[in-house]
Amino acid sequence: MLKAINLVKSFHTEKKVNLEILKSVSLEIESEKISVIIGASGAGKSTLLHILGGLDRPDTGEVFLQDNNLFTMSDEKLAKFRNKNIGFVFQFHHLLPEFTAIENVAIPQMINGTSLAKASAKAAEILEVVGLSDRLHHKPAELSGGEQQRVAVARALANDPAIIFADEPTGNLDSVNSESVHELIVRLRDNFKKTFVIVTHNASLVKLADRVFEIKDGRIFSDFV
Repeated sequence: MLKAINLVKSFHTEKKVNLEILKSVSLEIESEKISVIIGASGAGKSTLLHILGGLDRPDTGEVFLQDNNLFTMSDEKLAKFRNKNIGFVFQFHHLLPEFTAIENVAIPQMINGTSLAKASAKAAEILEVVGLSDRLHHKPAELSGGEQQRVAVARALANDPAIIFADEPTGNLDSVNSESVHELIVRLRDNFKKTFVIVTHNASLVKLADRVFEIKDGRIFSDFV
């Protein structure tokens, strides 16, 4: 599904010190699995996730998604490729506050060229899958934290992506809402054959993973099932 080869990423601090975050990281992600990336704060988890998802470019190294080399693409081509093939869920839902749930899920499809009518119909179907068929026309402020994150998951599914990346998807939720989102992720893997790559500190979510990668000092320290 996805293969990363020798990823290196550095940042310059305010004191002009070169801080190497990723040090020749290589890994492979299997399709229809939940892969989790764990590690201490500052270990490079989110940096790695953003590069794997094409949101950031490495200094050196390659990422292949279904044989497409992400970083040979121009920024414009990569943005179009991401919208069609990759879904994202973040710790904070980042829903557009002025739009309803169904509109938030329809918008990525419309950016991809789908008509409003078709995008809305599909958005309604996806929101039903995530258990929000009765909340279609509610704006984010009218939804609970767990419901907001379910809309965010639905939005990530909007264009039927090959892979979904999630950065601490339950980090802002209480235990009950966290468990609900975890159950949804497992159901999407099992019933809809979705592939997830998730950065998390949540031990409960780690237990549900098919594959766990630990990153330490900028390297993949271990990976295990």
